[in-house]
Amino acid sequence: MTRVVIVGCGVVGAAIAYELSLIPNLNITVVDRQEPAQECTAAALGVMMGIISHKVKGRGWRLRETSLRRYETLIPELEAIAEGHIPYNRHGILKLCFPGEDMAKWEQLAATRRDRGWQLEILPPYEARMAYPQLADLDMVAAVYSPQDRQVDPVALTRALVAAAERNGVSFQFGVAVEDANYTEKSETQSICDRVETSNGSLELDWLVVAAGLGSTPLTAHLERPVDIRPVIGQALQLQMDNPIGDATEQPVITGNDVHIVPCIGGSEAITDYWVGATVEFPEPGRDIAGDPALLEELRTQALQFCRALAQAKTVRTWSGLRPRPEGQPAPIIGPLAGFENVLLATGHYRNGVLLAPATALEIRDRIAASE
Repeated sequence: MTRVVIVGCGVVGAAIAYELSLIPNLNITVVDRQEPAQECTAAALGVMMGIISHKVKGRGWRLRETSLRRYETLIPELEAIAEGHIPYNRHGILKLCFPGEDMAKWEQLAATRRDRGWQLEILPPYEARMAYPQLADLDMVAAVYSPQDRQVDPVALTRALVAAAERNGVSFQFGVAVEDANYTEKSETQSICDRVETSNGSLELDWLVVAAGLGSTPLTAHLERPVDIRPVIGQALQLQMDNPIGDATEQPVITGNDVHIVPCIGGSEAITDYWVGATVEFPEPGRDIAGDPALLEELRTQALQFCRALAQAKTVRTWSGLRPRPEGQPAPIIGPLAGFENVLLATGHYRNGVLLAPATALEIRDRIAASE
């Protein structure tokens, strides 16, 4: 059997493990120094801005479109296998547009999406307020509604992916760190990684998949081909209301000025909790990596301007996480590690790990399946 070792079990690594588990004759091991979905994934809001993004062609759009289509089959597939509910908001994304917004670009984007079978609706302010009474009386010029974009609970999704992959025979080693990687030179330009050394012993392999986010840099350094991935801080908070805002069970994600208000979907229960996020903070080299409390408060203030009812909410928790952002190349990095025949990178997704996890997993799956 072909031996595949995946390093990293955030949402991307878990998605790869699950998709590979559907291929026969693979022996798959996933290694993570922590429990699944503890780092970047745990800090994510799970907002999938695909149709509403301005990516219309090339790799950026292809990955988004592939992921959105796969999610529609993946969620029910996982719920059936893992026998559990995955909070998945099918009520779309509502983007608020303020004075100065180039609405001609949105009109063009809506036309482009229609040509590909996707929907975008541009609502004048009065229609947006009628449809979504939770909105404050903002000075907005329009709202763009994307009914086919989605939001998912990243931790619940990752755990379901792990459970489904495990049922399909994937082995998971949590609390295990990769300490070194051994490789041999096949030619002047190509090498083969044949094993990794972990805190739990050696793992021999035929394929190594690096899905370790920020941990990808030290791992690739062991292979003498370091990939430079740097942290970007994101802070968020969870607010709780006594009563739902707007419709009790059907609410879209509201976004504006890069601030998201995310209804916490809980099955058939009324929505009374909301995630608000997230900051984008670039830490200075050599300094402690910590979020700025003032930026978190600014985030809260902006959310209250969008939806004044949130002023009555109590703060349940605040949290922060580090997003992996590639330096000197576009995010994400998907494909072979330079100089290696059997090392694949699936890392550096920056702010789109949840959105692009399915498409990333399918690309990795296809590369490995093509070699069988």
